[in-house]
Amino acid sequence: MSRRPLPEHGTTARAYGSPGRRPRCHCAPCRTARNRHQKKIRIDRELGRSPFTSPHKAQARLQELHQTMSWDTLEAATGVWFSNLVAIYQGKRTKIRHETEAKILAVETPAKGDPGQYINATGSTRRLQALSCIGHSYAAICEAAGTCPNRVISIANGRQPTIRRDLAERIADAYQQLAPNPAPKNKHTTRTRNVAQAKGWRDPQWWDDYGHIDDPEFDPAKADVELNFHERAKLRREEIVHLAWHGETPDQIVARLDDEVSISTVRQIVQDWRTGQKRDRRKTTEPAAEATAA
Repeated sequence: MSRRPLPEHGTTARAYGSPGRRPRCHCAPCRTARNRHQKKIRIDRELGRSPFTSPHKAQARLQELHQTMSWDTLEAATGVWFSNLVAIYQGKRTKIRHETEAKILAVETPAKGDPGQYINATGSTRRLQALSCIGHSYAAICEAAGTCPNRVISIANGRQPTIRRDLAERIADAYQQLAPNPAPKNKHTTRTRNVAQAKGWRDPQWWDDYGHIDDPEFDPAKADVELNFHERAKLRREEIVHLAWHGETPDQIVARLDDEVSISTVRQIVQDWRTGQKRDRRKTTEPAAEATAA
């Protein structure tokens, strides 16, 4: 771990020193800074002004900044010790100095996210899993993403909830490069595909259809259930039309389907098939609603 550089001469941090870390400095600029600071303390005390303030503004600002900046970057930008920043961020401080608040509030949000910032790894995990589904080995992904196999394996299997932003960007770039080109079939890529399929991972085409690859709240399992429901409904409609085409009546069709579909649904599907127009459910429910209201 690199040693933190000494504060500049003429600052209160250098003038007072830090117990067990650095000695007090007695040079002329530091003595001036120390005298000025002590005079300010006396004036504030006489005027009844507290040197402390509520940490709420600083805490809110830190929570905002930490979305795009790492703690190392925040420590360098504010000049406040890492442990103090974390304590304020976590709400463990009941009061902080005005100078500390001013240093935190003065930090501007970077235009681009800090590469060292840790972010949610959901999108990276799903991208690695999708590449495995089309046969790309961890070694090939590592080469494209510029990282080591152990790291890729850990992320792909969901053992890392957060990763650095720069690694997530490299994985996204590797995904864009490899996803359009499935790996050629051989015994190694087939084994990779089989393992991914056994774990229930989704391939790039699945994510292209559904999107939400970076959304931690999106549940692929629920999407699969919804997809299966629509697929079953489509097949059932085709089966009903096929039976009607062979001359079966709606009552006979319901009996053939073991009463799994209501007679009203069968009648509507048969009518849609005969007229060539599918019913608009929104329009059919409006008159009923108006009649109920009347």
